[in-house]
This record gives sequence, C-alpha cells and structure tokens, in this order.
Amino acid sequence: MAYRHQIDSEKCKGCGLCVAVCPKQVLELKKELNAKGYFPAYQARPDDCIHCAICCVMCPDVAISIVETADDTAAS
Repeated sequence: MAYRHQIDSEKCKGCGLCVAVCPKQVLELKKELNAKGYFPAYQARPDDCIHCAICCVMCPDVAISIVETADDTAAS
C-alpha cells in the first residue's frame, strides 16, 4: 500500500513541533497566513517523507494525518 501525508492548514496553528521532530526535515512553515492568522506547516520536500507519523503524534491540533491510498505502481 501507498501512503499520503495531509496537513489541514486551517487547523494548524504553526507551532512548529512537527517541523522540529521530522527525522527527514520534510516540513516547513508557510510564509502565507491561514484564515486564523497562523503560518501553517506544509511538506516542503514530500518525496523525502518516510511516513513515520512522528509529526502526527506531535501535533497538538491533530492537523496532520497519514492516510493509506491505492498503490497505482504495484506490479501485476
């Protein structure tokens, strides 16, 4: 199975905890504000993400999730 990393930028308060704990330094804070006036996190380097879910565990706002997706590249 494949996985996809999602950040709900409207829930994110830009605390930076996920950025600090990411072992692959995938996450950064945006330079644009969300509707609540925060700088939300985003995946600056999504190809480097190993889907370890440490960011999900650290997020106090439950704004980050990793979801399972259909693997389109699976060999037949």
